[in-house]
Amino acid sequence: MKGEWKAATLALGGGAVLSHRSAAELWGLLEPRRGPIDVTVPRRTGHAKRNGIRLHRSTALNDSVATLRDGIPVTKPRRTLADLKRVLKPAGLREVIRAAETSDLPIGDYSRLTERTKSELELMFVELIRRHRLPDPEVNVRIGRFLVDFLWRARRVIVEVDGRRFHRGALATSDDLLRDQRLRELGYVVLRFSYWQVVNEPGEVVAIVRTRL
Repeated sequence: MKGEWKAATLALGGGAVLSHRSAAELWGLLEPRRGPIDVTVPRRTGHAKRNGIRLHRSTALNDSVATLRDGIPVTKPRRTLADLKRVLKPAGLREVIRAAETSDLPIGDYSRLTERTKSELELMFVELIRRHRLPDPEVNVRIGRFLVDFLWRARRVIVEVDGRRFHRGALATSDDLLRDQRLRELGYVVLRFSYWQVVNEPGEVVAIVRTRL
């Protein structure tokens, strides 16, 4: 594929860079697949469409957003994610962000797409369940030595919302697992949702909570 990617950028001349899905494939964030190659060119140029190339235009195509990888001009990881945000569904974009984080690629603000403060996320969750007319829970309730985010006491259902990043470290993950296990031993159903799920997959979150209630 690298030969085809390089040929596609060369075919469109100076300033053309691999972008969107094709750039993500070059960065190792998506599996390469056959199909049109995404190439972005400066908007001021008059390039015509070419077979096998999906042409994009940009007014902000410079050294701050483009680089060379394996001799191929390509959008930098952060710009690649910005482009993908327009064409991928949330679940697909999440997987790409996780792959970028795992590879330690510089993605700037996109590394915080899965973060929010605890209070912000709790408010967003409350608004979500009210919008879908689910019963109001108790908020920030203590059960034994544990302070839980949301509790439906009669149904013995707990929801925890997590505003931290996916890769929070082994110790934090272990603590969460132990906490959830202890609460389940007390007879509670424990559901845990991330910021990404609350914001980008609200229907699935509501469906899971509704089923448990």
